[in-house]
Amino acid sequence: MIAVVQRVKEAAVFVDGKQVGAIGPGLLVLLGVDVQDTDADAAWLAEKIANLRIFEDDCGKLNRSLKETGGQMLVVSQFTLLGDCRKGNRPSFGKAAPPDRGNELYGRFVALVKDKGVMTATGVFRANMDVRLVNSGPVTLIVQSPPQKAG
Repeated sequence: MIAVVQRVKEAAVFVDGKQVGAIGPGLLVLLGVDVQDTDADAAWLAEKIANLRIFEDDCGKLNRSLKETGGQMLVVSQFTLLGDCRKGNRPSFGKAAPPDRGNELYGRFVALVKDKGVMTATGVFRANMDVRLVNSGPVTLIVQSPPQKAG
């Protein structure tokens, strides 16, 4: 799994002009699911992002996590993160999980984050969405689950 994680003051997602999810201070997570991803990847990524120390402490250092700040998370599915642009000018999406599997692991990631006590909002899987955000910092990271070992 791959995620673009942005620290935000606020963020919202809209489908057909209607708001379907919104948060105050916290993290906007654009989430892509790879064809080889498993439940273990969703669990690893949920744990990692919920505990990333990317919020300032009283001394101004990036030393606090989303869980510690009581921040919220907006998770938006984005299969285009798996686009391979190395050859030609049209991205190849062969590494993106099929829609059923992608939706399953997207949902699993969201459930795991909620289980950690993080207030979580979402977009609509496979919808054409407009995302609005006020980036804070800006702080933007790319987080990718490590390859799983076979057997």
